[in-house]
Amino acid sequence: MSVEGLELSILGPAFIAGLLILATHVPLGQEVLKRGIIFIDLAIAQIAGLGVIAAYRFGGDIHGREVQLAALGSALIAAVALNTLEKHYQAYQEALIGAIFVLAATASILILSDNPHGGESLKDLLVGQILWITWEQLLPTALVTGFILLVWFSFRQRLKHLGFYLLFALAITSSVQLIGVYLVFASLIIPALGSVGSKNRLLTAYLIGAAGYGLGLISSSILDLPSGAVIVWCIAIVALLSTIATGSKRPIA
Repeated sequence: MSVEGLELSILGPAFIAGLLILATHVPLGQEVLKRGIIFIDLAIAQIAGLGVIAAYRFGGDIHGREVQLAALGSALIAAVALNTLEKHYQAYQEALIGAIFVLAATASILILSDNPHGGESLKDLLVGQILWITWEQLLPTALVTGFILLVWFSFRQRLKHLGFYLLFALAITSSVQLIGVYLVFASLIIPALGSVGSKNRLLTAYLIGAAGYGLGLISSSILDLPSGAVIVWCIAIVALLSTIATGSKRPIA
């Protein structure tokens, strides 16, 4: 246990990145919970990650434009596919989303099977490397965040199913390479669950997420544990405390 890791130059960009991601993921996560398509984010995040792995495996720079385009293209294709599933196979939608997630995950393993660093690459995709985020990386994230929020809060009522899926895919693509698949799922779903009994669900969810990121980053630095995993647990603990504090079992509406 050490406080030497509590450096603003490291924790600052990571925390701001978390706030930017929460800005879009919290309202989108509440919509996912409302629609009852909980695993859509896991599936799209995994497919975006598959695009990253495929582009990187065939010679792309992991931070290059071609890898970003591969991730976005994969996520958008997944969004169109999921919209089609919702139209024609709604009764089996969750099962099909789960199957798509498993296929994307195992495809990533197969692509990396002959790569000596494949295990580490897969771990980075799932758990993320939030402490490696720099201030320079935050500008494109902030621009994407601003665009998504503008579209969501200005045109949410006009967004059809496909529009929602495409916007969701863009949000996931911008975050999965920064924080990993698990933390993307946690940022979307756990604050939404923890805010169900609150009078102001959106504000409560934002506070849950922000507290979880802050406590997680500090705790992981002091305890020298993987930041992504610790943040997930901290968000869950804060959400649980919020649920206990409200003491409400009102259904999601």
